[in-house]
Amino acid sequence: MTLAGHSHSADAPHHGGCFVNFNQDCTSLAVGCGSGYRLFSLGPDDGLEEIYAKNGGEDTYLVERLFSSSLVAVVTLSAPRKLKVCHFNRGTEICNYSYSNTILAVKLNRSRLIVCLEESLYIHNIRDMKVLHTIRDTPPNPSGLCSLSASTDDCFLAYPGSSSIGEVQIFDAIHLHAKTMIPAHDSPLAALAFNNSGSRIATASEKGTVIRVFNVRDGARLYEFRRGVKRCVSISSLAFSMCSTYVCCSSNTETVHVFKLVEPTKEMPRQASEDSGWMGYLSKAVSVGANYLPAQVTDVFSQGRAFASVHLPVSGVKSVCAITTISKQLRLLVASAEGILYIYALDGVDGGVCPLVKQHCIAGTPAAATVAAQPPNSTTSGKGGNTYAGALRGRDPNLMSESEKFHEMTSAVESPPPAGFKFDDDKEFPPVSQSG
Repeated sequence: MTLAGHSHSADAPHHGGCFVNFNQDCTSLAVGCGSGYRLFSLGPDDGLEEIYAKNGGEDTYLVERLFSSSLVAVVTLSAPRKLKVCHFNRGTEICNYSYSNTILAVKLNRSRLIVCLEESLYIHNIRDMKVLHTIRDTPPNPSGLCSLSASTDDCFLAYPGSSSIGEVQIFDAIHLHAKTMIPAHDSPLAALAFNNSGSRIATASEKGTVIRVFNVRDGARLYEFRRGVKRCVSISSLAFSMCSTYVCCSSNTETVHVFKLVEPTKEMPRQASEDSGWMGYLSKAVSVGANYLPAQVTDVFSQGRAFASVHLPVSGVKSVCAITTISKQLRLLVASAEGILYIYALDGVDGGVCPLVKQHCIAGTPAAATVAAQPPNSTTSGKGGNTYAGALRGRDPNLMSESEKFHEMTSAVESPPPAGFKFDDDKEFPPVSQSG
């Protein structure tokens, strides 16, 4: 579920508009911009509340927040090889790590932090940021394409296993070994997304015409959907709903598609605009004469169609999409690189064209922060200092001991959230222990 990382080169990330990203359970939205980054909380009645803004900072092209905790990972254009791990509630930097090449993607869950470079992946223990494993010499991955499941029970990392065909490599990020390789597409991969439990993975290739869903355990293909037959597109985002019943897909076109994962024994929902037209007629004809037609032809007409869709006001703008529930109503969220969040109502029974419920501006000059952040070189004492531990001891963050870093990490993931958060406490914090 990330944007701004699918088009830049490995040597010089391109910041095309805003970086926009939903957190792991779609309760929060992070926006990277020229002056820093902003964090928003999705509230009832389709509202959006700014809970933090980094003012006067550096041009930020990656921001990843750990669920609804105070822990964020940040990468800036001025230092594209350096990862900063911050406690935004205190406005402090916990630690930073430098890598041999440009950081193209960062992924988080309650156990692991993944840093993706063009030809390697670093797996950190999120409790103390120690590097547990490095996957080296991966196929060239200039877009930083990878996905980490939100689950800590099935904590899997997915990344391209080839730069010429659409192979998905699944890696067990807890036991630190390769799990399986899925031959997903004939063309190179363009998008990957795990469902919430880590049991399924959705994929799309650079052609962008077919979306497939696989069982992570054995690599079996479970579903196949055709996004369209008229043209190839560039897929920018794939995401499962929290219940794993829907998959949404955004691209460089003005259309965002929603697919419904129904059981094989149930009839696929009918889409009036397609089934009643020539596609529906041909589908029925092909089903009758399937044994007499080439496999490529029957595949086109046996694939599932979009259950629902929306038409954005503009095309050619990258966006990320997500499906969540707000006030017990299904919502399709689309955040664009132009800095606009669109909220659509999704009919879980009939599908169809989703009506726009509300839109929010998430770009521009950040408003006053709920929690003020201090400049990185600030020498102010107290919790407005460079880091919390550094402020207490008067020390540079790079000289902090491992125990001090551990204290800061624990504080970030377990600290009470500032006003504006809306979540259940028991579900949002990783099980970080104080022992060690």
